[in-house]
Amino acid sequence: MIGIYRETIESIPSLIVVDSNKENQPLPIVMYIHGITSVKEQNLPIAYSLASKGYRVVLPDCYLHGEREEGLNNQEVTYRLWDVVVQNLKELPILQQALEQRNLIKDGRIGLAGTSMGGITTSAALTQYNWIKVAAVLMGSPQPVRFAEEQVATIKEMGMTVPMSEEEQQELIRSLANIDLSKQIDKLYGRPMFFWHGEEDNVVPFDHSYSFYNDAISHYKNPENIRFLREVGRDHKVSTYAISETVNWFDLHL
Repeated sequence: MIGIYRETIESIPSLIVVDSNKENQPLPIVMYIHGITSVKEQNLPIAYSLASKGYRVVLPDCYLHGEREEGLNNQEVTYRLWDVVVQNLKELPILQQALEQRNLIKDGRIGLAGTSMGGITTSAALTQYNWIKVAAVLMGSPQPVRFAEEQVATIKEMGMTVPMSEEEQQELIRSLANIDLSKQIDKLYGRPMFFWHGEEDNVVPFDHSYSFYNDAISHYKNPENIRFLREVGRDHKVSTYAISETVNWFDLHL
């Protein structure tokens, strides 16, 4: 039986999804990060499927979300996207170390995946942490500098006020270069990486992940370790097909 356990891991509210008969055994881990204005509970379907394959799945609530919300509306939270991504990156090693200390990780096998903002986080994390063995990005961008630049341009074109000064905008964009995987493709180190993206995505542009994939594949000695799955006619919503193929990716590589 698959169990769902609510835990606070070093102050981070999380759900742990795992075969209840193996709850306290070392298992390969998949951390799954939700999207902006979403919550951990919305990723229970993919967590259940992964747990059925023998993984311990960790679903944290991100900063300003779910049990950690601070009374901001969705637009205000969306404007804080990059603050949340940066905080996610700080918290991933906290989760990893806590699980390691409890001897819950089998043979250092840790995967990371996420939806939208979670996919952005996943790509960025590969520039920082070599303990991530396998990754999956569902409709996220591995090009945060480009994404931030396009966000600012779109807001200005719509006649809306950018909630930061011009100097702050440029400082943000400069800082994102440190976590921009498209500028540090060598840090993939050949690690298995899966992308899924709907061609009609109007939130995170399809080309961000697709152009990255086309650049990155030449860096792989084993090109079967990087895969891009495009879904025709799909917008910014993960399909059951995407979930199934993501689970298959971890089952194959982790």
